[in-house]
Amino acid sequence: MELRNAISQISQIRMQMARAEKLRGLRAVPVGFSGVLALLAALLQGVWVLDPEANSSQYLTIWLGAAILSAVTASLEMAARCRVSGSGLTRSTVLLAVEQFAPCVVAGALVTFAVSSFAPEIFWILPGIWQVLFSLGLFATHRLLPRPIFWVAVFYMGCGILLLSVLRDQALSSWAMGLPFGVGQLVMAGVLYWTLERLP
Repeated sequence: MELRNAISQISQIRMQMARAEKLRGLRAVPVGFSGVLALLAALLQGVWVLDPEANSSQYLTIWLGAAILSAVTASLEMAARCRVSGSGLTRSTVLLAVEQFAPCVVAGALVTFAVSSFAPEIFWILPGIWQVLFSLGLFATHRLLPRPIFWVAVFYMGCGILLLSVLRDQALSSWAMGLPFGVGQLVMAGVLYWTLERLP
């Protein structure tokens, strides 16, 4: 019984340490890459998908493709950093961050499926919803990231709300996704570099 209590307490201490630790597995290069990818996707949409409402599958192909490529790149980087570090605490921090961010990804996938399959008449809401959900993921993980990331989350939330309200007529334009994700990810990459990676 005492051994079980001791193991449970050690596990709780490790979790508390992971919560206090900064997520060092997420690096500036893959985050910056996702920002550049968002800008390239906006250019591609401007050339390939002139009417997103009429060509929703092409629109989704571009943006979901960019999101998946960005996620795979960041995941591979974090996995490589965990393997190289060999630290159990680093692994715990990465797993905690993934656990906190995952609900926004699942919600985004489910909303995208529901809207594109059953409610195409409100397809225009997706870019705003994606930005709001991404901001919620950043809010959920911001304690593991450098402090200025909180303001990047605020930026995404503001952009998403603008698309859902004032700018709803422009919600499917290529730059409605390209600018927020391009600027947001490049700023986040800069924050990660200056706060975690830059040599003293």
